[in-house]
Amino acid sequence: MASGSRDFVQGFTLPGEAEKAAKILESFLANPSHPESALNSIPTAVLQHARGLAVFQVLKAGFMFSGKAGSGLVIARLPDGSWSAPSCIATGGLGWGLQIGADITDFVIVLNSEDAVKAFSIGGNVTIGGNISAAAGPIGTGGSVQATLAHPAPMFSYSKSKGLFAGLSLEGTVLIERKDANRDFYGSPVPARDILGGRVPPPEVASRLYEIIEAAEGLDETGVPQAAYVPSATGQHMDIGSNHMVFDAEAH
Repeated sequence: MASGSRDFVQGFTLPGEAEKAAKILESFLANPSHPESALNSIPTAVLQHARGLAVFQVLKAGFMFSGKAGSGLVIARLPDGSWSAPSCIATGGLGWGLQIGADITDFVIVLNSEDAVKAFSIGGNVTIGGNISAAAGPIGTGGSVQATLAHPAPMFSYSKSKGLFAGLSLEGTVLIERKDANRDFYGSPVPARDILGGRVPPPEVASRLYEIIEAAEGLDETGVPQAAYVPSATGQHMDIGSNHMVFDAEAH
């Protein structure tokens, strides 16, 4: 089994999801030891502005049949600036086995508003583009990134396939609260609103995730060139001025 598929399977418990989310998020954020990496990362300003983050992985398979399933977690920024405990989420069904030719895509959704956080907090389903809209998020540095934050979409969507930004859409994707995984870890049926509202202490298993966010938020971009783009579904770089709603996920 490929390492990516193995990580996908092992991530179904909350500790596993936290470990997987940390790895995914680290690949999307700039490395503070290499500030120039900010030119191909989720912007520091976007991260600093975020009210929440949803990080998950989607597996699509088409050997014996076509299907997709995904799992991950969501965290929210608390009033004191710290991050909440994680709540597990899923998309699609998790009951089928891995197939030959499986393709794994990583996603990060930056929640830019309290309404976006509330959509994940009330439990049940969140439909991207239904309950709440999303736009392809900017990548890079400079004034054009700041301009997108003046009136941002409720959510910025980022995706990577085979290690490259893919610009894939989540339009129509339904994200479901995994009450079973939350219950198994927290020891009782704690609702997502309590987890994301700060009424549950952040667990030690998510410490690596918090460390990665804190390090990226503190990145010093002094001396880094100002350049930003939005990735298209084909991997091309588009000018931020042409950024509209996210592209069709089924094209992938």
